[in-house]
Amino acid sequence: MSQTNILLESGTNELEIIEFYIDEQASDGSTYRGYYGMNVAKVLEIIRRPTITGVPSKHHPAALGTFNLRGKVLPLVDLALWLGKSLTSSDALKVIVSEFSGVVTAFLVSGVTRIHRLSWSQVEAPGRHVQSYSSDSITGVVRFEDRIVFILDMEKIITSMDPNLDMGKKGEKAIGTQVPSGEPDHVLIADDSASIRNMIGNTLEKAGYRVTRTASGREAWNVLLGYRRDAEERKVPVNDIVQLVISDIEMPEMDGHTLTRNIKDDSILQRLPVVLFSSLITDALRHKGESVGADDQISKPDLPMLTERVAGLIAKTRGR
Repeated sequence: MSQTNILLESGTNELEIIEFYIDEQASDGSTYRGYYGMNVAKVLEIIRRPTITGVPSKHHPAALGTFNLRGKVLPLVDLALWLGKSLTSSDALKVIVSEFSGVVTAFLVSGVTRIHRLSWSQVEAPGRHVQSYSSDSITGVVRFEDRIVFILDMEKIITSMDPNLDMGKKGEKAIGTQVPSGEPDHVLIADDSASIRNMIGNTLEKAGYRVTRTASGREAWNVLLGYRRDAEERKVPVNDIVQLVISDIEMPEMDGHTLTRNIKDDSILQRLPVVLFSSLITDALRHKGESVGADDQISKPDLPMLTERVAGLIAKTRGR
């Protein structure tokens, strides 16, 4: 294994994004090029625009239909149309074939530029203006000298295409997992998506947990350091203050793998169980979570399994 791959797998807060662009046809006939990115870990391959053989989906106008790729039928999504833009026609259009949340989906774009290796500390959380302009579909912003690259919320896009992936509906099925009566167990959540953060939190609260929500690994780490100081001052185990951490992997400033490694490298906080809950939990990538010491890893959007595993890990820690 190369040194580059070792660094990317060791929880050093690094990621690789593939940069692509969308040429938008403006009303005056001019063309505007917008730059976007997604995690390389989600990309299977890049191909030319295929011939669509299936009928378009009724779920969303951006679902163009399906095509056959080496015997597998895949849906093709017009990413520009999903973003409310009009894609400039070209013979050189590209398709990014991706896999995450257990689903393989293809996205039509104007072209692909290059792969960037970055630190999550270089990825800014999107401001309110960017979020409102993009219908809350941007999870991060990367600034280069000559352009800005917006990292897209690919999970939100495929959820809009397939209602079966709606985490909110899955959360309703998860509420049946109840915790024992008495003092509610305290769970800390780290997820940069406000909607997902609240879905997880609301589901756990209905199941009887007390929940603290944070929007990044960095924010979660700072909160945990506060719990650590509190535990030391009160001379009690940190598990008396917080019982478990649930973390996404892809987050601006500090990713979930780095947060997990920080927790497990700390002599006090290492007692806390950490569950990674991410669309990047696949058989091929599971070893990354294991290498930083995650106690469990669950693929989004499986909220029922998450709730069940949370109960089991806390019970094990408390010796129930």
